[in-house]
Amino acid sequence: MSYDAAGKLLRKILHPQAESHTHPPSLVHQIIFGVALTTKGDYSYTSLGFYLTVVGALLAATKTVVTNRVQVGRLKLHPLDLLLRMSPLALAQSVAIGYKNGEWDRLVAYWESEKSKGIVMALFFNGLIAFGLNIVSFTANKKTSALTMTVAANVKQVLSIVLAIVIFQLHISAVNALGILITLGGGAWYTYVEYQEKQSPTIPLSLSAEERGRVGGDLEVAEPLVVVEKGA
Repeated sequence: MSYDAAGKLLRKILHPQAESHTHPPSLVHQIIFGVALTTKGDYSYTSLGFYLTVVGALLAATKTVVTNRVQVGRLKLHPLDLLLRMSPLALAQSVAIGYKNGEWDRLVAYWESEKSKGIVMALFFNGLIAFGLNIVSFTANKKTSALTMTVAANVKQVLSIVLAIVIFQLHISAVNALGILITLGGGAWYTYVEYQEKQSPTIPLSLSAEERGRVGGDLEVAEPLVVVEKGA
C-alpha cells in the first residue's frame, strides 16, 4: 500500500509529463484502499519497523520508476544490460551487509558442516530463478510502465492472500473479503483503462505544438489523444 502511494508520488516528481491523462486518480486510490482493507487487523509495528517500512517503500518505488526510465528514456538500456550493471553493485552490497551482521561466519560454519552437491545445486537453481525473475520484471517494466508494475504488485499481494485462504484455510473477516474484491476490481478497471488508452492514437512529444495540433486535427476519433514520450 505504501509502495503504491510512494510510486505515484515519485512519478509525479521525476517524470510528470509521462503521467497518463486517462487514468483517473480514484483508480489508484481504490487499489490502495482495497489493500488497506485486505490487511486490516494485521497491523503491529515498532517505531524502527515503521521507519524501515517507509524507507523500503520509497526505495522500491524509486527502483521501479528509475528502472523504467533507463530502459525507455534517453539511455534505452536492454534488460540484460541493466542487470549486468546492477548485479555487481547488488552483490557488493549484500556481501558487505552480511559480513557486518555476522552472516558470513555462520555461512562458513554451515558450509563446513553441511556441504554437499545438493546444496550447490539448490543455490545454483535459486540463482537461476532469481535471474529469470529479474529479466521478466525488467522486461515487463519496459513494455508497460512504472504505474502498471505498481498496480500489478498490489494485486499480487492480494492474490497471495486468496491462495492462502484456499491452500492453508486462512480465515478472514468480512472487511478483509471486501478489500480483496475492491483491489481485484481496481486491477481489472486499470487493465480496461490501459487497453482503451493503447487503442487511442498517440502523438510523440518530439513534435512541436503546431505539429501536434495539426496531426490531432487530421484524426477523427472519439477518444482523447494520449501524449507519450518518443521511444516509450
